[in-house]
Amino acid sequence: MNKPRFALPFLSALTLTILAGCTMEPKYDRPALPVASDWTTSKGVDAGKAQDIGWSQFFNQPEMKQVITLALDNNRDLRVAALNVDTARATFQIDRAALLPTLDGTAGETAQHLPGNLYSTKASGPATYQQYSAGVGVSSYELDLFGRVRSLRDKGLETYLATAATQRATQITLVSEVAEGYLSLAADNDLLKLAIDTANSQNHSYELTKRSYDQGVSNTQDLVQAETTVRSAQADIAQYTRQVRQDVNALTLLVGAQIPEKLLANASLNNTWSFPATPAGLPSDLLTRRPDIIAAEHTLKAANANIGAARAAFFPRITLTGSAGTESGSLSNLFSGGSGFWSFAPSLNIPIFDGGVNQANLDIAKDTKKIEIANYEKAIQTAFKEVSDGLAGQATYGDQLKAIQLETAANQRNFDLSQMRFKGGIDSYLNVLVAQRSLYGTQKTLISTKLAQLNSDITLFKALGGGWKK
Repeated sequence: MNKPRFALPFLSALTLTILAGCTMEPKYDRPALPVASDWTTSKGVDAGKAQDIGWSQFFNQPEMKQVITLALDNNRDLRVAALNVDTARATFQIDRAALLPTLDGTAGETAQHLPGNLYSTKASGPATYQQYSAGVGVSSYELDLFGRVRSLRDKGLETYLATAATQRATQITLVSEVAEGYLSLAADNDLLKLAIDTANSQNHSYELTKRSYDQGVSNTQDLVQAETTVRSAQADIAQYTRQVRQDVNALTLLVGAQIPEKLLANASLNNTWSFPATPAGLPSDLLTRRPDIIAAEHTLKAANANIGAARAAFFPRITLTGSAGTESGSLSNLFSGGSGFWSFAPSLNIPIFDGGVNQANLDIAKDTKKIEIANYEKAIQTAFKEVSDGLAGQATYGDQLKAIQLETAANQRNFDLSQMRFKGGIDSYLNVLVAQRSLYGTQKTLISTKLAQLNSDITLFKALGGGWKK
C-alpha cells in the first residue's frame, strides 16, 4: 500500500509546532518586598522552623487536638477547597491537551437503494449500492507559532498551583480558628464558673447581712449594698451562659459535626497550655513558604502568562485539519491495495479589523497583572503585620499576665481584710463591697489576658505559615 502523501506536510507542520517554544509572555520578575528587611523584635531565627512544626505538635492539649481533628474531617469550607483543587487540575489538563493534536478514529458504512429506471430511459432493475470507510483524522489543530496556546497552558498551571496553595492556607486558617474558638469557650466556661462562685459567695454574705439587719445590727444601706453584688453576679451568670452557648454554636459550625459533650464541658484555661515557641526570621521566608503568599504569586504569574496570550492574538493563527484512511464498495476489499484516501486542509486566520477587541483584551490583561502585583504586595504587607503583632504579643503578654496575677493576689488579701474589719465593726460594708468588686474585676481580667496571650501565640504560629502539616 502506498504511504499517504499528506503525512509529509502534516509531520512538517507538527515539527514546526514542537520547535515553536517561544511565547510572547513578559519576563517575570518577582516584585520587591514592600516591607522592612526584618522585624525589630526578631531574634533572626529561620521562620521555616515554625512551619515545620505540625499542628498536632503545636496544639498538644488532648481535647483541643480532638476537636481540630473533627474539623479537618468534616469542615465544609475545607472540602470545597479540595474540590476547587481537583477542578483546577482538570482545567489545566484541558489547557495542556490543546498543545497536542487530537486524533479521531472513524468507521462507517453507507447503503443506498435506487429504484429501476431512475436515471435511464432503458429498462433496468432496482440496485443497492454500499460503501465502507475507515480512517483517522486531525481536526482544527492550531500551530502554536506565537505561543498563544502555551501561554494559556501556563496560565492554567499557575491557576492550579494557586488553588492548591489556597487549600493549604484554608487548612491553616481552619486549624487556627478552631483553636481560637475552643479557647474562647474555655475562657467563657471559666468566667461562668467565676460568676457562679461569686454569686454564691455574695448570696451568702447577703443572707448574713439580712440576718444582721433583722436583728437591728446592720442598717438599710448595708443590706441594699449586699443585694447589688448578688444581682450583678446573677446578671453575669446569664451573660456568660449565653456566651458559652454561642461559643458552642460557632465551634460546631467550624467543625461541621457534633462535638462530644465531654470535650466542651472540659474546656478551661486552667488546663495545661504550653504551645511550643515560634521563632521568627526574615520576610523572605514568608515569601517562599507561607501558602497565601505562594497563592498570590502564582495568581500574579497566571496574569503574566495571560498577557502573552493576549499579545499572540494580534498575529495569524494557523490551524490544520487532515484525515487519512481507506474506502471501498465492499467490506472485504476495505484494506486492500488502491483503496486509500487522504485529505489535508490548513487554514490561516489573520486579524485585520476587530473593532479594538484584541487591544482591549491586551489592556485588560496588563491591568489585571498590575492588580495582582498590588494583591501580592498587600499579602506580603499583611503577613509582615501579622507576624509583627504576634511578636509584640509574645514579648509583652508574659509581663502583663504576671502583673495581673500579682494584682489579683493583692485584691484577694484586701478583700479578706475588709471582711475581717467589717465583722469586727471597724469598717462599713461599703469597704467590703468595693474590695469585692475590685477582686472580681481583676479575676475576670486575668482570664481574658490568659486568653489573649494564647490567641497571640496562635496568631504568630499561623502568620509564620504553620498548621499545614500534621
